[in-house]
Amino acid sequence: MVLRKLPGVSASGMGLRLSQKFVFLLFLSGLVTLCFGALFFLPDSVRLKRIFLSKNESPAVTVGSDNELSKKVPVDQEHQRTGLKGVEAIVKPKVSRKPSVTHGARTVERSVGSRAQDEWSPARAHEPPARDERVTSAALNAPHGTTFSHETFKKCLLKPALGKDQGNPSDPETLKRREKVKEMMKFAWDNYKSYAWGKNELRPLTKNGHIGNMFGGLRGASIVDSLDTLYIMGLMEEYEEAKEWVQNSLDLNSNGEASLFEVNIRYVGGLLSAFYLTGAEIFKQKVLELGEKLLPAFNTPTGIPRGVINLGSGTSWSWGWASAGSSILAEFGTLHLEFVHLSQLSGNPVFTEKVMNIRKLLNKMEKPHGLYPNFLSPVSGNWVQHHVSIGGLGDSFYEYLIKSFLMSDKTDEEAKKMYYSAMEAIETNLVQKSPGGLTYVAEWRGGILDHKMGHLACFSGGMIGIGADDGPVGQKQHYLDLAAEITHTCHESYSRSATKLGPEAFRFDGGAEATATRLSDRYYILRPEVIESYMYMWRLTHDPKYREWGWEAVEALEKHCRVDAGFSGIRDVYASTVSHDNMQQSFFLSETLKYLYLLFSDDDLLSLEDWVFNTEAHPLPVVRKTCLQEHSTRPDDGQTTLE
Repeated sequence: MVLRKLPGVSASGMGLRLSQKFVFLLFLSGLVTLCFGALFFLPDSVRLKRIFLSKNESPAVTVGSDNELSKKVPVDQEHQRTGLKGVEAIVKPKVSRKPSVTHGARTVERSVGSRAQDEWSPARAHEPPARDERVTSAALNAPHGTTFSHETFKKCLLKPALGKDQGNPSDPETLKRREKVKEMMKFAWDNYKSYAWGKNELRPLTKNGHIGNMFGGLRGASIVDSLDTLYIMGLMEEYEEAKEWVQNSLDLNSNGEASLFEVNIRYVGGLLSAFYLTGAEIFKQKVLELGEKLLPAFNTPTGIPRGVINLGSGTSWSWGWASAGSSILAEFGTLHLEFVHLSQLSGNPVFTEKVMNIRKLLNKMEKPHGLYPNFLSPVSGNWVQHHVSIGGLGDSFYEYLIKSFLMSDKTDEEAKKMYYSAMEAIETNLVQKSPGGLTYVAEWRGGILDHKMGHLACFSGGMIGIGADDGPVGQKQHYLDLAAEITHTCHESYSRSATKLGPEAFRFDGGAEATATRLSDRYYILRPEVIESYMYMWRLTHDPKYREWGWEAVEALEKHCRVDAGFSGIRDVYASTVSHDNMQQSFFLSETLKYLYLLFSDDDLLSLEDWVFNTEAHPLPVVRKTCLQEHSTRPDDGQTTLE
C-alpha cells in the first residue's frame, strides 16, 4: 500500500495521527464491551438482561441433585445485614400515599398495604415482546400416563365435602348468624355483578370496576375468588353465573406483568378448589393452562422464582423495591400446595419438582438463630437481609410448611421437621409478653426486636392451633395455649378501636398495648386473618367465645363497612366517623366471608380431616395416595387412572 502525501502533512505525521485514531477506537471499543459485560455480572441484572435477551436465552433452572445444587448455589455463611431500618423503608415506593385505598395481599401486595391500588407496579425496564400462546404443553398433555379421576378422589374423602346437611348448625341462633353472613355474600356479589362484572374488584362508592395491573392482564379476580364461596353457601344461581364467565370470558392469553404469588393463590387456588368441589372440567382445563404459564418464573440459577412474570412472554424479574433483586420468602414459599395439586391433576411431576427444589435449597442454607429471613437472592441463593417476620413478607411460608404436612396425609416428614424447627426458633426469638399480659409475635431485624405485630400476622393463631396435634411429644397443650393467647391478642386489637375492627398494625412499646400508634397503620381493608384464627380455634376447642368474637366482627362490618353498593375498607378504625376507601377486595369474598360462614357452620362442612385451605382460603383436598391408587384402574379398562 502506498500512502499519498497530503499537502502540508508529512508521511510521519500522518502515520502518527492514524495511530492515535486506532488507539482511541480500540480504547472506546474496549470500554463499550466492558460496560455491556458488566451488566451481566451485577447481583441482579434481570431487568437489564430483558432488554437484550429473548425468553429462550434465560438462565436454566437448576433442579439437579443435592450435590449439583450445592455447587451452583453458594451458601452465605456470614449473613451480613444490609442496613434494613424497617419493612417500610423497603416496600414503600416514592409515590403519593392513600393508606386505605389499598390492595392488600398476604405478602408483597398484602404487605405493601399502604400503597394505593392504582400505583401498584413492579420496576420494569422494557416491555418484552408477546409470544404465541401454547395451549398444548407438557403440563396439559400429561405425558406420564396418568390422569385424574374426580370420582376416585371423592371416594377417598372421609366425609362429604359439604357435610351431611350442608353444615347446617342445629342451634337456631347460630343458624340465623350463618344466614346473615350468606346475605352479606349475596349483597357483595350482586353489587359486583351490577357495577364491576368482569373487572377484578368493585369500587362500591363510585359504583364502577377496578382492574389494576397486579394480575398481568387477567380479569375477573373477584369471580374466580368467589367460586368456592358461592358453592359452599348454596348460592347456586350465582355460582353458575361465575362458572359461565370462567368458561366463556376468562382469557389467559394476557401479556402483562403479574405477581406470581397473587396469581397463584387467587386464580390457581380458586380454580383448583372449584374443580375439586364440583368436578367441572372447565376449571381443570383453565388451571392447568394457567399453571404452565407460571413455570418460566423458575428459570433462575437457583430455581427460586422471581416475583413478577409476564404471562405472555414468560419473562420474569424481581420487585424493584426488593433489595438486590431479592425474591420474597412468603412469595416463593407459598406455591407448594397449589403446585402439588397441579402435578396431581396433570400427571406431570414438573410442578412438584419446582417447589421441592425450593425446599432443598432452604434446607441446605444456614439460618440465623434458626430463623428464615424474608429476602433471598434467586441468583446466588444467599440471604440478602436479616429481617424476619411472621407477618407480611414471611407469613404464609410457615403456613404452607404445616399445611404441606397435613395435605400429604401426614407423610411429608420434611415439611413437618422444617415447620416445628421454625416454630422453636420463633418462640425463642420472637414471641413476647406485654406488660399487660398479652402474647404477641414481634419482628426481628438483625437481632433487634421491633415490638410490632401486623394484622397479617394474626393468621398465626390458627396456624399454630392446627399444628398442635403433631408437634413434639407433650407439647400439644402448649401449642393450643399459645394459639389461644395470640388469637386473644388479635381480638384485643379489634376491641380497643372505636369501630371494633382491627388496624393494619399494632404495637407494644411506649405504653401501647395492641394499638396502632402511627396514623399510617390505622386502616382496615376487609382483611380476614383475625377471623381466620377464630374459625380454626372454634373447630379445635369449641369455646363459644370464638363465635361471639366472630359475630362482633359481623356487626362491625355491617355498621362501618357496608355501603349502598357493597363493602368498603375504612381509613381509620379509631375514628368515630368513618371514611371509606372505595374498594371491595376480592379476598373479602374469598376469605373473610367464607371463614365467617364456616365459623357458624357444623365442623363437617369442609372438614379439616379432608381439606386444607390455601392462603386465600381456597380449600384443597388432602392427598391420600394409597387410597387413590387402590381405587384407580388402568386406561385399558376404559377408566381414568391415577398413580
